[in-house]
Amino acid sequence: MSASIRIGNGCGFWGDNLDAPILLASQAQLGYLTLEYLAELTMSILAAQKQRDPEAGFASDFLDVLRRLTPILRDQPHLRIMTNAGGMNPTACARKARKILDEAGLLERRIGVVLGDDILSDLPRLIQDGHELRHLDTGEALAPLLDRVVSANVYLGAAPIVEALQQGASVVITGRVADASLTVAPAVFEFGWSWEDWDRLAAATVAGHLIECGAQATGGLWINWREAPDLAHVGYPFVEIEPHGRFVVSKPPGSGGRVNVETVSEQLLYEVSDPSAYYTPDVVADFASVSLQQTGPDCVEITKFRGQPAPERLKVSIAYRDGFMTSGTLAVFGTDAADKARSCGEILLERVRRSGFDLERVNIECLGAGDVVPGVPAPPSNLHEVMLRVSVWDRRREAVERFTKEFAPLVTSGPPGVTGYTIGRPPVREVFAYWPALIDRHAVRPFVQIL
Repeated sequence: MSASIRIGNGCGFWGDNLDAPILLASQAQLGYLTLEYLAELTMSILAAQKQRDPEAGFASDFLDVLRRLTPILRDQPHLRIMTNAGGMNPTACARKARKILDEAGLLERRIGVVLGDDILSDLPRLIQDGHELRHLDTGEALAPLLDRVVSANVYLGAAPIVEALQQGASVVITGRVADASLTVAPAVFEFGWSWEDWDRLAAATVAGHLIECGAQATGGLWINWREAPDLAHVGYPFVEIEPHGRFVVSKPPGSGGRVNVETVSEQLLYEVSDPSAYYTPDVVADFASVSLQQTGPDCVEITKFRGQPAPERLKVSIAYRDGFMTSGTLAVFGTDAADKARSCGEILLERVRRSGFDLERVNIECLGAGDVVPGVPAPPSNLHEVMLRVSVWDRRREAVERFTKEFAPLVTSGPPGVTGYTIGRPPVREVFAYWPALIDRHAVRPFVQIL
């Protein structure tokens, strides 16, 4: 059993800083590097990509990062990588990753692929067997929308990742897994924890939750951000976990940002509805039980963990086709700019109605006049410059397309002071709406392939 393991997360979402994983891996002496790419929106984007190209559907940034990591992997033979970059197509992602490792001479590095989260093709059978997959907010059953569903992915836990590690994988690529499970798996693998050791599993879950969003734990989004020096070079977080679950959160020495009780507390409560019952596929963790203590510069110790048995049902992230939308902007300046901008929005919509389309959903926003967070700040009076943003949704693509053709005429046929039309008509996008649901754990069959 290891005395401790060090796990760092170099990516909080698809689109995060591409240099962060390289710097973290080269500076923090990690045993494991995690890279977290997925969100509900991301899965919808990847589903659309895979529909256009069967070899797409994964977070392509990962391949660029892996290519840059190959010299570090040569110098650090014990460094392992855990990532959910596989998205909707883990196998295709793994094949391309295998090629990168082979070209770098890293033929001994085995790649484990975790599969089984994608249940799209099984939906008719599952529904017939009584799994109604009701919407978590509305209670509606999924069956009436079945012909519009484009993706359905179960949040898997750490167990198949551990299986991949047991089979010798040093790079593990998954589809949809719970974010914290990327950290839970190395701890279970290294320390030999039981899957019923709820308190230790809760400890690793807290650790994974704290680092899963990258720099949010090291000064990013911190309310006292001015006290986080050099955010341009912010260091990404790592945890050092001991066999009994105690761990420390820190960042590479000399990097920017700050790790203190405030930054860690803010991340601890991020995206949490009930701190006393944080549900994951591995454990129900009690975040309210933990103790945070500053033990040194940029070093916070976390102790006192409680966990409850893992839930019998797992979350399913489902995306379905739901019409079309677009959003366009114009700059508006001059006297009473905000009133003028809102009038421009109404003129635009009236012209669309005149053309025969009464759009189903519309939203006129005056950015700079308090519309981003309405009711929070008092908008300044006598604004002389704002941005008009008009967004629409409709089940008819032709209705949304007609809307996009009414932006340009406002520049010369609306009030004075309308400008900023330099990038052409706003694009029409198909909407993939989100459907959260639960499914019985026994209905899901994750498995591992080794490349």
